[in-house]
Amino acid sequence: MSQELTIALDAMGGDDAPQIVVEGAAIARERHPDAKFIMFGDESKIVPLITKYPILKECCEVRHTDKVISSEEKPSQALRRGRDASMGLAIQSVKDGDACAAVSAGNTGALMALAKFMLRTMQGIERPALASLIPTSKGESIMLDLGANVECDDENLIQFAVMGAALARTVLHLNKPSVALLNVGVEELKGNDMIKNADRVLRETNLPMEYVGFAEGHSLAGGDFDVIVTDGFSGNIALKTAEGTAKMIAGLLSTAMRETVMSKIGYLFARSALAGLKDHLDPNNHNGAVFMGLNGLVIKSHGGASAGGYASAIGVAIDMAQNDIAGKITEDLKNFERHDEEPEESSSEDKMPQEKVS
Repeated sequence: MSQELTIALDAMGGDDAPQIVVEGAAIARERHPDAKFIMFGDESKIVPLITKYPILKECCEVRHTDKVISSEEKPSQALRRGRDASMGLAIQSVKDGDACAAVSAGNTGALMALAKFMLRTMQGIERPALASLIPTSKGESIMLDLGANVECDDENLIQFAVMGAALARTVLHLNKPSVALLNVGVEELKGNDMIKNADRVLRETNLPMEYVGFAEGHSLAGGDFDVIVTDGFSGNIALKTAEGTAKMIAGLLSTAMRETVMSKIGYLFARSALAGLKDHLDPNNHNGAVFMGLNGLVIKSHGGASAGGYASAIGVAIDMAQNDIAGKITEDLKNFERHDEEPEESSSEDKMPQEKVS
């Protein structure tokens, strides 16, 4: 099976696996006719599902394993026994070159641990980061880290910024994306030493991105920045808060539109606009978080994603592979290192020839 557009799927990961995985693969194949899949998991459960989708007949290979990583397993447990499970084998296929990316809706901590252990981080990257698209009033932005690293230092944040900008150029198709650091204020004096140091270094970079300084939490939904960089602790809280707020707004609108006869009439006129709002805020339409900074592509799908949502995660994997995200990050890191290590130019006085002493 050609590696070019072959995606490895952890068929047993997720709340409704393997059914959602197979349905999602069928939808993804319709969207990406050149895509092929290797599904890892219980053959007796996967094959009968595949037979229901003729579109998968010629593009899907099943590799059997009866081992599955549960949602309750700790990363340390996954490292001990997970390499022969469906999740571990999907990652191994990327390492072996059988697939160009792996997608899993399984245990996030286990996926992170296995991916980092088996693929290792890229040269110049200390820690991988979890990055994803988030909906904004202007479209979409990228945010990282979303939970892979609870504690970070300034060097980690700088590397996250470089990786996030490369991702924005790939999935948002921007030549020079704007990048901001999430902080408690926009003033240069705000924040701890870690974020101040990262801010100082990023202001001096000469990369294909526009570093714009600090961003506050309330500005994330406005879409004023293409990439928002933060540590995994703050990023995960911000993401879950945004998702909860979106659900609350959708629920309040739904209730308000059905309270009175007039509101029901108004709903009939606003139905198409409300449907568009619902689609924009639906997490399934933004599904597919990327583990950035590894020697191989690993995509995390929401555990409770719909078939369409899982297809979106596969689409992210295909987009990453086709646009060589790893190559972009490697090149940016090289350019960043050269700029960072570039010696300061001598002053005009230093360049003047000195008089010989007789």
